[in-house]
Amino acid sequence: MADSILPLSFYARDALEVAYDLLGAEIRHGEVRLRITEVEAYRFPDDTANHCRMGRTPRNAPMWGPPGHAYVYLCYGMHSLLNFVTNTEGEGAAVLIRACEPLEGLELVQARRGKARGVALTTGPGRVTKALGVDTTFSGAPLYVPGGLEVHRGRTPVGAVLAGPRIGIDYASPRDRKAPYRLAVAESAYVLKKTALKRVRGRAS
Repeated sequence: MADSILPLSFYARDALEVAYDLLGAEIRHGEVRLRITEVEAYRFPDDTANHCRMGRTPRNAPMWGPPGHAYVYLCYGMHSLLNFVTNTEGEGAAVLIRACEPLEGLELVQARRGKARGVALTTGPGRVTKALGVDTTFSGAPLYVPGGLEVHRGRTPVGAVLAGPRIGIDYASPRDRKAPYRLAVAESAYVLKKTALKRVRGRAS
């Protein structure tokens, strides 16, 4: 329903805050609906793992805002990865959607993912975009406009949250490689490298 779409104001906060609140939220594109189960926060201004650490480029321009839009980039020339832009305009920050659980449109998801079945359908950021039918042409698209790439409030409450270091950021500083900015729904099977994560009692800062 349109009234469950998360508003632009939801994203106009620090990326880590938004990342926590995105767990359990739902992404809808056409007939496919996925529940977000794993994310990574890329913060502003001092996160050396952030794509915006070296300033604005044509590639990362959507990540500089306004918030509430998609930032989709091509990884290794193969996989389109979906991020949600956060913070205020002019602050390059976003949340990477790492894994999801299919809720609707399973047959279409399976067709898009070939022989993959079960958790392999949508665990991994490249798998999420393929399941949704999203590519780099969606970069800059709003997330709060009905009929497009929509993000909705979750219908199932999230229990415990897991947190740990992000994946694939060897270029970052030791501090940022260790930062617990990868978050996941503890009870979900749709999480990559779950053993590297720990339950958290409060939000990291």
